[in-house]
Amino acid sequence: MNGPRPTEIKLHRASRVLEVAFDDGARFELPCELLRVHSPSAEVRGHGPGQRVLQVGKAEVNIVAIEPVGQYAVLLRFDDGHQTGIYSWQTLRDLGEHRDRYWREYLDELAAAGASREARP
Repeated sequence: MNGPRPTEIKLHRASRVLEVAFDDGARFELPCELLRVHSPSAEVRGHGPGQRVLQVGKAEVNIVAIEPVGQYAVLLRFDDGHQTGIYSWQTLRDLGEHRDRYWREYLDELAAAGASREARP
């Protein structure tokens, strides 16, 4: 694999943040909610263009397990049952570098859909 590789992946359960450090010195704090709503799984992204599914009610989601996938990725298991997203190092890096833009876009999509980050009772 080309490009920076993670040197540390640490879950902060209380704050629901995944901290990822790379061998080039970059370090990112990725909220579990952001990771969940931008999962690279087909369940979220769909199987083709225009099939992405807006994730709602994920404000309190947390990661319950992090499992290595070869030398190129991790599988994140979430407490809402989602466990099919394999996050490559490139995906984690992209989410870190563009976190603010992805977050704004997500909030805009929720607003446009009249949806909420909060889970329904």
